[in-house]
Amino acid sequence: MIVDQTRETAAAEVLTGLRPKPSIPASLLGFCVHQPLGAFGAFVLIFAITVALLAPVLAPHGPTDIAVAPKFTPPFTTQYLGTDELGRDVLSRLIFGARISMSVGVMSVGIAITAGTLIGIFSAYYGGKIDLIIQRLVDAMMAFPAIIMALALMAALGASQKNVVVALVVILMPGAVRVVRSQVLSIKEQDYTLAARAIGAGSTRIMLRHILPNVMATFIVLSTITLGYAIVVEASLSFLGVGIPPDVASWGGMLNLGATTYIEISPWLSIFPGVTIALIVFAVNLLGDSLRDVLDPRLRGSR
Repeated sequence: MIVDQTRETAAAEVLTGLRPKPSIPASLLGFCVHQPLGAFGAFVLIFAITVALLAPVLAPHGPTDIAVAPKFTPPFTTQYLGTDELGRDVLSRLIFGARISMSVGVMSVGIAITAGTLIGIFSAYYGGKIDLIIQRLVDAMMAFPAIIMALALMAALGASQKNVVVALVVILMPGAVRVVRSQVLSIKEQDYTLAARAIGAGSTRIMLRHILPNVMATFIVLSTITLGYAIVVEASLSFLGVGIPPDVASWGGMLNLGATTYIEISPWLSIFPGVTIALIVFAVNLLGDSLRDVLDPRLRGSR
């Protein structure tokens, strides 16, 4: 009897190991069940991206339409979120501002994390003088406070959306290089990497086929966590008047105008952009933290 039960248990374990991987809908459903905060963050992020893409359809007015209603109209009267000093609809400007914040954040994070991942792999794999030179350059870039370097770059390049992306790439890339390098240093000593090198596989093949897939979890987590930081820096640059030009609707620019000029007579001009920035950044951080719990093998199952 005991022997039969043992055999049945062993057979069940073998069959369990042979079960096919769950489908994408099942994986998403499992993520929502086990990581509800991450699911909430993903929902908010997807909603913000959808609003940014459909801004011309969703916005009641254009972002620069003047005298839509009397200036400084309070919220929830004739306009949902009120109007500003020129009678422009605040809701419409928030919707169009999502285009700036999301596009700048996604482009800068995509370029910076991708470049940082490739440089980190290259640096850790070859080591020696190449690694030494790259890491000293990274140290020099990380020695400057991020916002100070961004301000210096914007002062040199000028205020425009493209230059904001360039500044964000410069300040975000060193951190990605450092994180990916630390992981590749252990991956390149694993048995499968040593075996590939032993059978004569080239360095490029080893980096692209054996190392890069094993750092994709880190890449995804870095991208989501860094996206919130990029949105905050973009809003900070616009708030300081050196980021997106004033004539373009952006959350940071709206926050700057409302908080520095009209905070006493129309506080909603700064409250709504501030709450929007805080909600998006909070949601992105929740998503990044949940993805780290799911994708990092050291944390998977720790709970």
